[in-house]
Amino acid sequence: MAVETSDPASSSKIHYEAADRNASAPLWSQVKAAVLDMIANTPLPEHARLPSEAELCAQFSVSRTVVREALNQLVFERVIYKLQGKGAFVASRREDQDFLGSNIGFSGEWRERNRAVSRRILRQEIEQADDRAAQLLRLTTDRTVIGLDRVLSVDGIPRILVYTKIAAANVPGLERVPLENRSLYDTLFRKFGLKMRHAERWLAAVNATIEQAKLLEVAESTPLIAIESIGFAAHEEPIEYYTAYYRTDVGRLHFSVG
Repeated sequence: MAVETSDPASSSKIHYEAADRNASAPLWSQVKAAVLDMIANTPLPEHARLPSEAELCAQFSVSRTVVREALNQLVFERVIYKLQGKGAFVASRREDQDFLGSNIGFSGEWRERNRAVSRRILRQEIEQADDRAAQLLRLTTDRTVIGLDRVLSVDGIPRILVYTKIAAANVPGLERVPLENRSLYDTLFRKFGLKMRHAERWLAAVNATIEQAKLLEVAESTPLIAIESIGFAAHEEPIEYYTAYYRTDVGRLHFSVG
């Protein structure tokens, strides 16, 4: 189904060929493909309004049932969203992330998707845990931890700023291990025999500080999700405590609840 446009910035001036009733693809599938082409190649920005159902019916010479099926499929695939009485709109291009509800870790999830993860190490040194970290890591007399501050990026785009504390007694020498090109969880398992079994995490909505905005390459006061996490290894031993700040403009955090 060919698409032509006299004005790439305006979907109202795009002209379409009628759906081909002799093609093997169903009519709704042809309409869906054309709308996807419109979104990608016009291009239409996030939250741009699509032509109305009536306009799409006229442009493709199909029934409203066909158009609705095409749009419903795009809603299901999270390409568009609908607002009652207002129409259909281009959805945000944020990607879902499952690391928050699992023990796979941020970089491990993206590695499984064959995406390039890079790590900028801001600080990696021995320090004394603050009261909150000491409490959650159950540190009493010896409050020595490895402090690891990082910015993790996906395909060159900063995604999450993480401040990690790990009890030094459990990871001797970690402060000297090069972590720019290594997954922390993989390192903990291979070098120290520590495998994350489960975690407890708390979320809060915050605005980026000047420092956080600079490190994540966003504007000051950009909405972020603040994450506080305590990770446990075998025998319910707390191993890792971190606070993190996640960009919501490029991703959504997904939970699976059983």
